[in-house]
Amino acid sequence: MKDNERAESFSAILKNLYPDAVCSLEADNDPWRLLVMARLSAQCTDERVNIVCRDLFREYPSAEKMAAAPIENIENLIRSCGLFRGKAKSIKEMSEIITEKYGGRVPETMEELLSLPGVGRKIANLILGDVYHKGGIVADTHCIRICGRLGFYPEGQKDPLKTERIMEKLLPREEQSDFCHRIVHFGRDVCDARSPKCGNCPAAQLCRHYEGIGG
Repeated sequence: MKDNERAESFSAILKNLYPDAVCSLEADNDPWRLLVMARLSAQCTDERVNIVCRDLFREYPSAEKMAAAPIENIENLIRSCGLFRGKAKSIKEMSEIITEKYGGRVPETMEELLSLPGVGRKIANLILGDVYHKGGIVADTHCIRICGRLGFYPEGQKDPLKTERIMEKLLPREEQSDFCHRIVHFGRDVCDARSPKCGNCPAAQLCRHYEGIGG
């Protein structure tokens, strides 16, 4: 089976498992909030980010309000997310740019998004896919690990950009965002990094690791 056929089959399995996959960050359909939450999620669980942002957005509900906020206040509100000083600086500065340059609207091109402080390709693709429906592979740890394990690229490389480039060619653009949300759930429920449930995996027949693991 060719890689594009295996990718299509794997995507169909994920769709069957998680038909209503959505981003686990609870941004209430607000692009700016999603951007902030994605920045806070670095080395932090989505669950913790959701909790922290309830107070953060109650205090600063818009890019304009965040841009004007004292940095110390932001730091205190996001402290439990870890790396809070760098994250506070990023979300304040990106809010300033969005307010002053874009009139409060989150930009919709990769180039513009990457110009924002603290925004890399993973966050940019999340915004492009979830907000502007342009597709994009969010190459997070789950996506990198599982796509490598399935043999779509050399697993040992663990390269986010290579994962993105390969998978965007294997999946239709309109399916990429949902695929990435679903693979996160799959990584948590089935294909765990330390103890994958290979014997009960619905995608085992597609996995080049399966026989070697002992399933």
